[in-house]
Amino acid sequence: MKLSGAQITIETLIEQGTKFVFGYPGGQVINLYDAIYEADDRIHHVLTAHEQGASHAADGYARSSGGVGVVIATSGPGATNLVTGIATAYLDSVPLVAITGNVPNSLIGRDSFQEVDITGITIPVTKHNFFVKRIEDLADTIRHAFQIAKSGRPGPVLIDIPKDVQIAEYEYTKMPVVEKEEQRKPKTHKLEKLSKMIKESQRPFIYVGGGALVADATQEIEQLANVMDAPIGSTLMGLSSVYHNNPRFLGMVGMHGHYASSKSLSEADLLIVIGARFSDRATGDVNKYGNRTKIVHIDIDRAEVDKNIIVDLGIGGDVKEALQELLPMLETKSNVEWQKRIEALKQEESQQFERTVSLDTLNPYTLITEVQKYTTPDMPIATDVGQHQMWVAQYYQFNKPRTFITSGGLGTMGFGMGAAIGSALATGKKTVLFTGDGSFGMNMNELSTLSKLQAPVVIIIMNNGVLGMVRQWQNLFFDKHFSQTNLSGMPDYQKLADAFGIPSYHITNMDELHKNIEKAMHTNGPVLVDCLIDKDEMVLPMLPPGGSFDDIITEMEEN
Repeated sequence: MKLSGAQITIETLIEQGTKFVFGYPGGQVINLYDAIYEADDRIHHVLTAHEQGASHAADGYARSSGGVGVVIATSGPGATNLVTGIATAYLDSVPLVAITGNVPNSLIGRDSFQEVDITGITIPVTKHNFFVKRIEDLADTIRHAFQIAKSGRPGPVLIDIPKDVQIAEYEYTKMPVVEKEEQRKPKTHKLEKLSKMIKESQRPFIYVGGGALVADATQEIEQLANVMDAPIGSTLMGLSSVYHNNPRFLGMVGMHGHYASSKSLSEADLLIVIGARFSDRATGDVNKYGNRTKIVHIDIDRAEVDKNIIVDLGIGGDVKEALQELLPMLETKSNVEWQKRIEALKQEESQQFERTVSLDTLNPYTLITEVQKYTTPDMPIATDVGQHQMWVAQYYQFNKPRTFITSGGLGTMGFGMGAAIGSALATGKKTVLFTGDGSFGMNMNELSTLSKLQAPVVIIIMNNGVLGMVRQWQNLFFDKHFSQTNLSGMPDYQKLADAFGIPSYHITNMDELHKNIEKAMHTNGPVLVDCLIDKDEMVLPMLPPGGSFDDIITEMEEN
């Protein structure tokens, strides 16, 4: 069947299982949008307010569904507006296919209207990208992009399609959904070496990252912890890969990680790292990290092994397969003294919490725990980036994989609105977005998308009138020089919500929280909840810049 390049593009997306496409039309993709119009009974397009919002929505859709997110933008500024979203997906290993239009081949390189070398621009933040010169290559290029995006360590792929390729006609034949590329198996002799190290260890610690979620390795990790008699800690991106109600799970490790989790890692004699990449926010001072322990790193991306931290044993391959092969090699063991030490650290953490967190005032902890009373384990919880993100990571209890939707590697303020919309569409579930007034201001234009879709997103704004995380650093390390972190001139969020036809609540104290949060959580469609919190609330514990786990700040001294 002969079709135009634009029609081939949309038919191939449908062929590869795409149900939702996010995007924004323009001159160099108008043919693609005409093809979408013709196929609107088979593929749903979501028009966002801005291309960046579309890229984050496609990202959130992929994170929640485990599939490939798809976003479309026109040439020039449309394409460049995708870059932050593409980079966000790249740093967090999210499978994304970004399709951009470009000027006709005959005009490439002539500084034509809205021409930009988007493939050149995105080389550093994509797994691969394609410039499709010939319509003969179009369908197979799209299929290859899907395969690359979801194979091995997932990531974004960009396809740039000139206007003349979209207009030209060529024969289209439907093909099956592409399978992931086969990965090399973990080496058995290395797993045997690991089993020996586990047998000899007395203080083992399991440290999981986002790769554990990608591999769907929750069950294997929990089995490993039980056999080894080991606690489990997580990176920010690994949250929800191990359930919070698992008694072995100590929470997040790193700059704002849980005290017991970070201290246990630092005191372990064997650290097994599963699908994590030793980010600087997780390690602190790399020269002191793990210098009292043997480190084993299991990761599908062999380039990560020995990149940031030199390890004693690196095992390449799918982590689920590696653990499935490892488990039969092990005998169940008991580390009595280690468990006593962990219980002592948990008790210290509990005492710190009691000294620093009030249960009687409206604050991040009371807000998050009150919201969780009205959620279910399968609801996606999205965040923007900043203090509110760390509070959610610390206090919200995730008990199902792929329910924590956040920007980790790039730390993208403004990520949350689009991501929450994508997550709600992917799951069909009510989705909660925790955001700060600073982050919310980045992409509040997507309220129009939310209103139009009537997507069931509950927006919880932790409104402290400042850029909280930057202010916290200014407070602790810059002699209270609060330079440009006061957010004067922000709108009345209830009036803003009303302008978009979205119901809203304003909460200033615990009575209003108890009175209104249940109403908000039971609202059909979108709702906005503006919660005032103290500008001097801090995220603790905290590793100081360049510090190690020996330098954890757990409490602030009284002035």
